[in-house]
Parts: sequence; C-alpha cells; structure tokens
Amino acid sequence: MAKRTGPELTCIDLFAGAGGLSEGLREAGFRSLYANEVIPQYAATFALNHPGTLVDASDIREVEPAGVREKLGLARGELDLVAGGPPCQGFSINAPTRSAEDRRNHLFRDYLRFVEEFRPRAVLIENVPGLVSFGNGATLHAILESLELLGYSSDVRILYAPHYGVPQTRWRTLVIGLRDGGDALAAFPEPRHEAPHRVNFTSKLGNRNLVVLPTVTNLRGHTTVRDAIGDLPGLKNGEPGAEIKEYPEAPQNTYQADLRIGSDGVHNHEAISLSRVNLERLRHIPPGGNWTNIPHDLLPAGMQRARRTDHTKRYGRANPDGLSSTILTKCDPHWGAYFHYSQDRAFTVREAARIQSFPDRYIFTGSRVAQFEQVGNAVPPMLGRAVGNSIRSVLSVEGSALDIAT
Repeated sequence: MAKRTGPELTCIDLFAGAGGLSEGLREAGFRSLYANEVIPQYAATFALNHPGTLVDASDIREVEPAGVREKLGLARGELDLVAGGPPCQGFSINAPTRSAEDRRNHLFRDYLRFVEEFRPRAVLIENVPGLVSFGNGATLHAILESLELLGYSSDVRILYAPHYGVPQTRWRTLVIGLRDGGDALAAFPEPRHEAPHRVNFTSKLGNRNLVVLPTVTNLRGHTTVRDAIGDLPGLKNGEPGAEIKEYPEAPQNTYQADLRIGSDGVHNHEAISLSRVNLERLRHIPPGGNWTNIPHDLLPAGMQRARRTDHTKRYGRANPDGLSSTILTKCDPHWGAYFHYSQDRAFTVREAARIQSFPDRYIFTGSRVAQFEQVGNAVPPMLGRAVGNSIRSVLSVEGSALDIAT
C-alpha cells in the first residue's frame, strides 16, 4: 500500500440519499469521490451540495464497480472507505426463503460487490435498530460473516444520535469493518453528550449488548430543540416569505454558529398550511404537550378511542428544552411532536434539517414533499462526523504504523 502524503482520506457513498452521511464524513476530513443514489431528486440535492463528487443516479444493480473504480483512477486497495445504508433485511444465509426475487437481498449484495472491487481500508454500513432483531439476528450475522469472507474484521453497535450532539431521539445501527486486521470496536465513537434515552428495541446480539452508552460522567448536556432552531426567522402558519431569509439575530450558541458557517441566509424555510381544525387543536397544546391536551370533541375519531398513555408524541408541540421527536419523511403532527414550541405552525424543512444537524448552506431541491423526505431519510451529519472522525483516527494510526514499517 502506498504511503499517505497528506491528511485527506477518500470515500464513496452507496444508497447515498441526499448526502447526510457524506456531509458528516466531509466534515471529518473525507473527500467523497462517488455517490450512487437512484432517486433523481435525492441525487440532484447530493450533486448540488457536493460539487466535487461524481453522482450516479443509475440503478446500482446495473452499475459495474470495476468501471467506477477505473473512472475514478483508483487502484484496488487505494480507497479509504466505502460507506452507505444498503437495505439489509433481505440478506441472510439462514433465511427460510432465499428467493432470487428478493430485491433487498440483491441490493446488499451490490454493496458487497463494491467492497470486493475497491478493497477499501474500511467499510461503514448504517441501518435501523430493527436490523438486530430481524430473523433473530441471522441477517446481522450474515453481514458480519460476509465481511469476514472478504477479509474484514468487523463489529456492530447501536448509537444514539443525541450522544453526539444531534437534538432528536434517533437510534442507528452501524457496522464497521477494517481490512488490515484492526480493532473494529475502536472505530466506534464514544458519546460526547449526556441525553435522556429509552431503549425500546432489541439491543442484544447473542449475549452482547450493542447499545453504546456514556462511560464517563460530566459530559455536556444534550442539544435542545431551542438550541437548534431558536435563531431562525419566525413564520405564521402557511407563510412562505422570501426564498432566502435573513437571520433575525446573532447565533445564541455554538450549535447555531457552527451550522451557519458558509451560509448566505436561511433556505428551505417556509411554513406549510395547517388545516383550520389542526390550528384549533394546536391552540390547546402547551410546549411539551400532546394530543391529551386537546378537548375530546376536537380529536380525530381514532384518537378519541385511544388510551391517554398511548401515542404520547402525536399532535405534540415540541419541548424547547428537550429533544425533538425523530424527524420522519414528513413532519405530520399526527405522527410526532412537530408543532413549533412557540409559533402556531408545524416545523419547516429548514427546522427539520437543523434538528437533523444539516448546515444551513446545505440546500434541498425539489418539491416541499421531496425536501421533507430527503431530510427525514438522511443520516444526521453530526452523527456521521463523529463516526467519520473515529474511523479516521483508527486509519491514521494504521497508516502511521505502515509508514514506519516501510
């Protein structure tokens, strides 16, 4: 392997979405050379925000990894990282049905085709926590075994985004593999923030608990919703305003200051129009409240029959001093606490992006529906940055040892 002549590392991103993971990796010092994302609007957003990356909107099943590698001018083994979020649930050597028609199965195999062709120093796979329980763990075991067959020592952990500064209750399963026999466990980042949490999913693989929790005290507190969006321009329900809005005040904290770097103003910040009945419901909900604060006769028929201990985030007004609900592909108040804590409206795309930790210079393209989908499907860049920094540290140590040896 050639010696490293500088600090920059390289990566490619598969199943890249709008580029949240690549943005985090860029902030950690990785240069994205290639991204594959089959949804054209997602790919357009990626390309706009990563102008130096070759963005490919082809169906990955029809892409030849060797052709990509040759186009990038890379030798096998030269790339530092293959990253991405391939659908994994259909991939299991122990699944009761191994159908050739299982599209998800093939998609993960396509991710492995790129790993086999590029032979990167490290691989990163992200997925939902439910991957751990799928097939009673058979899918996850199959992933780890497949990486081992390709020559990678790998491990898996479940990370909580608020532990890395992201202001929402979001969990992600990550698999990291290292090619040169390194300690994959060392490539997972340690929590940097305290945050309230509740583990409501399967978190063990065999006898191993996969959830990464703080091991030291006196960590910084979690980033709050107010910390994340409190400096953005106020809007009324349904108000679009200017396409690019000025900041009404100076940043009030480091989170806001960091996300403003490189921005020329506030993009993607337009209020959707809530219906008259939702506006009436909203007036009864205090900050941190939910559907149980709404008078019974104003509730949807289904919610009128619900137990008051159920669906505690639905029709919620965000708690300004707490964490946000997980940002989904649409900030529909029926599914979470997506009402603004002090303004009678729902979150905008920019507010959802801030809560996902996207910088303000990151612009989302397409319809508003498409923009919400891109934000909700993304890996929070701040989580990606933490993981990228940790992988970078491990690869830098390995690279230093290699330089000494050669």
